[in-house]
This record gives sequence, C-alpha cells and structure tokens, in this order.
Amino acid sequence: MKKLLTLTALAAATALALSGCASASTDAGATDDPTNESGVRIVASTNVYGDIAEQIGGDRVSVTSIIDSPDKDPHEYEADARTQLSLSKAQLVIENGGGYDDFVDTMLSAADNKIAPVLNAADISGYDEEPAEGEFNEHMWYDFPTVQKLSDELVNQLSAIDPEGAETYEKNAETFDSQLAALEQQEKDIKASFDQTGVAITEPVPLYMLEAAGLVNKTPDAFSEAIEEGTDVPADVLKQTQELFSSGQVKALVYNEQTAGAQTELVLKAAKDAGVPVVPVTETLPDGTDYVSWMTTNLNALQGALSGK
Repeated sequence: MKKLLTLTALAAATALALSGCASASTDAGATDDPTNESGVRIVASTNVYGDIAEQIGGDRVSVTSIIDSPDKDPHEYEADARTQLSLSKAQLVIENGGGYDDFVDTMLSAADNKIAPVLNAADISGYDEEPAEGEFNEHMWYDFPTVQKLSDELVNQLSAIDPEGAETYEKNAETFDSQLAALEQQEKDIKASFDQTGVAITEPVPLYMLEAAGLVNKTPDAFSEAIEEGTDVPADVLKQTQELFSSGQVKALVYNEQTAGAQTELVLKAAKDAGVPVVPVTETLPDGTDYVSWMTTNLNALQGALSGK
C-alpha cells in the first residue's frame, strides 16, 4: 500500500511549482503563496506533525501540512505544485520516516532544498528500524516517548533558526510535554486495570499505544500485514481473525477507519455480532481537533471499551 511518488507526477509538480513562482507576484497574494507567510516556515508530512509543530512554535511559525485530512492516504500521495513550492522554501521539515512518507524525501530532492533540517520521527525514536523479528511499526505518533523526543528536537531546531523565540519555544514545549505526561499516565491507568488483556486490530497503527497500555494484540500478523499492504487476506487467516471475537479471546477491536475494505468489514461485523466493542482510530488528525485532544479521545474510547461502557 506504500505507493511512492511517480516520476511523471513529480516532474509535472516541479514544473508547475516553477510556474507558480513566476506568477506569485501577480496573483491574489499571500494566501495563494505558501512561501509568503510570516514566521519560521515548517512543512510537515501530515497534519499530526503539523499540529505538534504549531503547539511548540505558536505564532512564530507558519506550518504547511502535506496530508491534512483523513480522506487522504499518506501511502498513495502524489505531489502537487503548491506542496513542491512549500518544500522548496521550507526552513524546517518534519517527516515520520520508517518508510511511511518517503514522498517527502523524493520531493525534497526535486526541490533541491539542501539547507532545511529534516526531523525524522523514526530516527529520533531510537528504535531499531530493522528488527530481527517482525516488521518495524512506523506509526510513531502513537508512541508518546517518541513524540516527547520530537518536541525536544523542535525546540532545538527552532531556537537555532529563530534565537529570539527560544524562550517561547521552551515554554510552549513545557506545556505540551505536561500534556504528553498526562496521556502516558492514562496509558498506565489502563494497564493497571487491564494488563495482558487481549485486543484485536485491523492494522498496526495503534500498536505503540496498546502495548504501552499493557494490552496484547491477538490478531494474526498475516491479517494486519495484508490489510496494511493492500493485499488479500488468506481465507484461513481471515477465519482465525473472526474467531477471536466469537471465542472471547479479545475485549475490543481497534479499527483503522481510513483503510476500510471488504475484509476489514467482515472483521468489524464479527466483532459486532459477538458484542465486542469497536474503537475507531485514524492515521491523520481529524478535522477540528489537536494532537492531545485526539489522543485523549482515543484513550478514553479504549478505556471505555475495555470497561464495558
């Protein structure tokens, strides 16, 4: 499912970006030109990282998020002229890494932006990106220790770019970090009540959160890997997954709403038929919320499902 940027699309976007540069002075103005905004110019691969950057940067930054809606699939993104132009002028870039948003590096190469520092969450995490067993879980924003490290790096990089704002960045980070600590405490509270409780997933998206909460993923690896890669789930694996609910092995299904399909719908039906609560999650930030509120909602939903509320 991880579809890299095509050379044709990239070339077209680059040409359009150059055209956009030429016409910026005669078009509508600042709102039509992402490079015309005030503050440190940050480009983030998704609105998750864009929101985190805004939390730390406040009104001293202007942020462009490439994937800015749950309706857009990060795995299938193709370049457009506006994004290409934003990246070419970025002073700081934030990407997830780990193979999740390779289009950012591809577009940076085309933009020939060799100056802007790039914060890669997977690298910042310190986790082994080539584990001896299993596959690397690249969904770093569900891992609060990694987000904490990213917050620290944002303060460092923004303070280097904009020294006059250093105190602001540090204060904003203190507030954000205290909110992260509250989220981690909620994970510990769930673990205290439900340690080693079985749950099912459709994709590995929320696994860092589930593991931190002491929950055990009972889903066959072959199921979640097939769904993530957009391939068919073998019939016997689908049956094993459906039986998790009828046999009472799991107390909740954590369901990625952004990759619903025929086989995930069958699993969803099996959960509902067995009376197993469903906790919906997404990969990108829902409209009208921020990172901390979003994660609080996810944890509240998980805690409520496990408690039977």
